[in-house]
Amino acid sequence: MSKLYAISGVTGMTGNELVRQILAKKDGNDHILGFDNFFASSVETVKDCIGDARFEFFEYDLNNKVQMEYFGKMVADQKQAYDEVIYINCAAVVHTEHFYHVYDTFETNVSGMNDFLQQAIRVGAEKYINCSTSEVYSMHSWNESGGVREDDFLTMADAEHSQRTSYAVGKLMTEFFMRDAVDTGKIKGCSIRFANVYSRNERFPKHIIPFIINSFRDNGKVVLLENSRKNRRTFLNNYDSCSAVLALADTDSALDGTVYNVATDEEISILDLAKLCAAKMGITNPVIEFEGYRESDPERRLLSTEKITARTSWKPVVDLNKGLDECIANYLSR
Repeated sequence: MSKLYAISGVTGMTGNELVRQILAKKDGNDHILGFDNFFASSVETVKDCIGDARFEFFEYDLNNKVQMEYFGKMVADQKQAYDEVIYINCAAVVHTEHFYHVYDTFETNVSGMNDFLQQAIRVGAEKYINCSTSEVYSMHSWNESGGVREDDFLTMADAEHSQRTSYAVGKLMTEFFMRDAVDTGKIKGCSIRFANVYSRNERFPKHIIPFIINSFRDNGKVVLLENSRKNRRTFLNNYDSCSAVLALADTDSALDGTVYNVATDEEISILDLAKLCAAKMGITNPVIEFEGYRESDPERRLLSTEKITARTSWKPVVDLNKGLDECIANYLSR
């Protein structure tokens, strides 16, 4: 079966790895139309794929109505040549400094996602995958029986307590858009709540793993938030997050409009993560300092993946040990 993929945010951390995994498929009959505005990425992340005739890239903005109208026309013009059209929305304002500024996240994460969804419906796409976030679990993102589940009650901080919650609320709204579109028979699809995703080739490495590695490399020390003394997380390699997207897209029975957690069960404290990175870098007595405190930062984020593993063939294959080795080798080579 040949597939036409329409991917937003295609040079971002999720998008560029999706391109590689799609192009690596053995049948080689799929085609990708992808775009990005380089808000938090660069065309460099897909430079190894640009020459492939199966991948067409456009420097477009999800919020530019004229560009999106033209993009939708391209999909409509090409769809007859393929058995299936799959939209994947990877465009998202995700860096931590934007979490606290509601207008920095609303246009792309909420309005943009819905506009892209409505385009998919208009052109007659069969499927839409919505990349959401585990941030929606807010302060209660774990339990003692294997991690928080998709159908657990959500308890978010209120606006008086944390503007960061605006990011999570926006992403939660997109899950309602997705569910409504499926329930009303307009398209098949689902939403994905990713755990803390990391990659060996982040263009602007602001997430915690590349931050720790680069800090040790450049400064001989790392400065963490006070929260890091006790906060614990699981970390999902970008290869596994993208293979989950494709596993869901390939499983029609799973595309019921609901939400899927995608994570690992390798829980580690941020402090121990820093020590582990230092050890892998050959630093025997790492200098770790603490400065600042982040409000509304959950002490644990542990997600149950029982649902996706039961409904698809997906499971993570890159453990933290291997993933950190890849990150360190890549960042130290720069």
